[in-house]
Amino acid sequence: MDDRDTNEAAFEVVEPRGNPAAATFNSPHSGARYSESFLAASRLDARALRRSEDAYVDELFAAAPLSGAPLMRAHFPRAFLDVNREPYELDPRMFEGRLPPFANTRSLRVAGGLGTIARIVGEAQEIYGGRLPVAEALDRIECIYKPYHRTLRRLITRAHRLHGVAVLIDCHSMPSIGLVRDDRPRADVVLGDRYGSSCSPAIVDFAEQALRDLGFVVVRNRPYAGGYITEHYGAPASGFHALQIEVNRALYMNEETHAKTAGFATLQANLSRFVEQIATAPFAALGGSRLAAE
Repeated sequence: MDDRDTNEAAFEVVEPRGNPAAATFNSPHSGARYSESFLAASRLDARALRRSEDAYVDELFAAAPLSGAPLMRAHFPRAFLDVNREPYELDPRMFEGRLPPFANTRSLRVAGGLGTIARIVGEAQEIYGGRLPVAEALDRIECIYKPYHRTLRRLITRAHRLHGVAVLIDCHSMPSIGLVRDDRPRADVVLGDRYGSSCSPAIVDFAEQALRDLGFVVVRNRPYAGGYITEHYGAPASGFHALQIEVNRALYMNEETHAKTAGFATLQANLSRFVEQIATAPFAALGGSRLAAE
């Protein structure tokens, strides 16, 4: 993918046949198209850059359209552009030139090197060998980030119009073991609802029980409560619900080589069952009018 490719090349929406369900699935970090120009600007090779990638997550949730729910997925890599950030979370130290005055240069994510255009991957490995032109950052935001979010908003709004409720499932993967301050094995799945603010408890309960019935060990909000997408699109009082799902990478891939393991097919089959339950759930009836009022 050239950095100026069309929106269609940068991401896609796989639509179901017929009217879509109330649920929409989104995989914003599974993109694996590393352009030659991006690799040339990076001091790292593609293998190192993939450490920030939610590898194969779009494949794990590929059953969504077959069950009636749209699946949106990025093709650009997270190391190139992170749509799970505010549009202008930018580190001024990364760029030649002056950032727009409205840029958020002081967020904790920027300080950690993980803004809209990341400075690092993995364990603090610097991505770029030098500063980028400000125009390059703004081009990525205008040509990819904003169209991505316009498309995602359109899908969610359509679901709400058709069903009176919209449920966004934001799909991610997580390392099996935390970094320095959290070096412990993690659960199979972490559900993030911003500690109850982005999704109705009835929907989170439904998703958690469905996953537990499939044999998964599930926890909520720790260590991942949800990012910008969950926070931005979750408005339960208006009938818009956003739930982040993080899947433990050790269940399906070798975290060093990024190769699929024998567990991939089993995990994909189980998540396909989960997807079907979410896509066919009577969310409006599950909580009645309370879903739009909670």
